[in-house]
Amino acid sequence: MQIPIWRWGQPYSSLEVDQVVHFRSGTPIASVGRANGGLIQRDMRKAQHARDALRELSITEIIARVKKAGDLYMNAELQMGDAAQTPDEFVRAQSGTTGIPERLCRANMKKNAFVLAEMGRILESLTRGLDLNVLTRGFGEERGVPISFQAESPVLGLVLPSNSPGVHTLWLPVIPMQIGLVLKPGPQEPWTPYRMAAAYLQAGIPPEAIAIYPGAGDVGAAVLEGCARSLIFGGSATVERYRGNPRVQPHGPGFSKILIGDDQVDHWEKYLDAMVDSVFANSGRGCINCSGIWVSRHGKAIAEALAARLAHVRPLPPEDPESSLAAFTVPGTADAISAAIDGDLKAPGVTDVTAKLRGGNARVVKDGNAEYVLPTVLHCESPEAAAANREYMFPFVTVVDCPESKMLASIGPTLVCSAITSNAALRRSLLDAVHIDRLNLGPVPTIQLNWLQPHEGNIVEFLFRERAYQTAGV
Repeated sequence: MQIPIWRWGQPYSSLEVDQVVHFRSGTPIASVGRANGGLIQRDMRKAQHARDALRELSITEIIARVKKAGDLYMNAELQMGDAAQTPDEFVRAQSGTTGIPERLCRANMKKNAFVLAEMGRILESLTRGLDLNVLTRGFGEERGVPISFQAESPVLGLVLPSNSPGVHTLWLPVIPMQIGLVLKPGPQEPWTPYRMAAAYLQAGIPPEAIAIYPGAGDVGAAVLEGCARSLIFGGSATVERYRGNPRVQPHGPGFSKILIGDDQVDHWEKYLDAMVDSVFANSGRGCINCSGIWVSRHGKAIAEALAARLAHVRPLPPEDPESSLAAFTVPGTADAISAAIDGDLKAPGVTDVTAKLRGGNARVVKDGNAEYVLPTVLHCESPEAAAANREYMFPFVTVVDCPESKMLASIGPTLVCSAITSNAALRRSLLDAVHIDRLNLGPVPTIQLNWLQPHEGNIVEFLFRERAYQTAGV
C-alpha cells in the first residue's frame, strides 16, 4: 500500500518513503511518503485558505457533515493511499503496526465515531452555550453585551503519537470550529489521520482544510514552527520543553490517580472493580489510566488484590477476541521499562507484589519481534519513594501508603483524580487543588470520560481568544 503526503487534501508522492511494518513478523504493510521541513514551510503559506474554505460553510452544516463522516469512518470502505480499505482491514492494519489488540482498536474507532456523532452537543458544552455563529463572524452579542472571539491561528498543528489511537478525539472538534488541520502522524499509526481525513472529504468537508505530513522528528518541529497553535504528544521531557509556550499545548503522562479517604478505605473491596478498570482498560496505554492508588491504610492488601486480578494476564495474538495486552513495537523498550522498575525496587519499602504471582517468570515476554511487559503492581510504604510517581504505557500501578492529610501535597500533577470520600473538608480541598485537572468525586474509574467536558485543556480556549468589541454606526 502506497500512502502519499497530503498537501491540503491533494496527494503528493515523495521520493523518500518510510516502511510501516507488522510488529510481529516485520512484514511491510505500507510505504508512507516522507515529508520535510521545507515542504511544510512552503505549504503553510496557504494555511489561511483552510479557514477561509471552512467559513464558506456554516458551523451547523459542518457539524452535520462530520456526523456523516463518523458513520463513514466506522462503516465504509474508504481510500487509503492507492488502495481502498474496509473497517476490518483498517483495524488489522492499525493493530499490526501499533501492537494494540484488534478489539481495542475497534473500541477506539467507536469512541472516535461517538464524538463525531455528538459533535453538536460537545461544542455547545465546550463553548458554554455560545452562539456558534460568533466563531464564524468574530463578533456578536450575549445577554445584551457585545462579545468577540478571535481565532489565534487559521490551522491547528498536531504532532501525534503511535501508542494510543484514542488521543485523536482531542482534535475532532477542530474542523467544526472552522479551523484547518495540519497533522503529523505517529510513525506506526498513520491509519487514523488518513482514514478520518478520507471520511471528512467524502462527507463534504473542503479538501483544502486538511494537510497530513508523515515523516521523522524534523517534520514535527516544522509543524510546530509553522503553526501558531499546535498540540504535541510525548513524554515528560516533551511536556517540560513546551511548558509555558502559548503556541504549543503539550500532552504527556497523566499520572492519573485514585485517592481513597479515611472514611472509605476500610471498605476498599467495594471499589476494587473501579481500580482494576482504571489500571487495565486500553492496556494501560492512556494518560487517563490510573498509575497510582493512594491510601492511608490497607495498602498492601489492596496491592495484593489488584495483583491477583491482573497477574494472570498473558499476551495473546492480536486478533484473539480475548487479547487485552498491547505489545511494544520499538525493540528494547520493554527491557528498558522493566530495568527502570527494577531500579525503583531497590529503594526500601517498595515491593513488586505481582512478582510472586508470576511464579518466578520474567516481567518481559518476547514473541518474535513483539515485546510485552506483564501487568505490574507495586506497593510503596511511603510517598517519598521514586516509584510512587511513575507511569508507563502498560498496565502498571503503584499503591502508595500516605496519611490522608498529606495526600494532596504529595501526589504531584494529576490529570485525572478519582477521589473516593464523603469527607466534606477533603472534597473542598480537592476542588481547590490546582494541580488536579479532571476531578471525579466518588468511585468513578479514571478512564470514564464525560465528552461534554474538556478532556485535557479546553480546545476552544486554546484556539480562540475573547477580546473587547464595540461598534458604532458609520
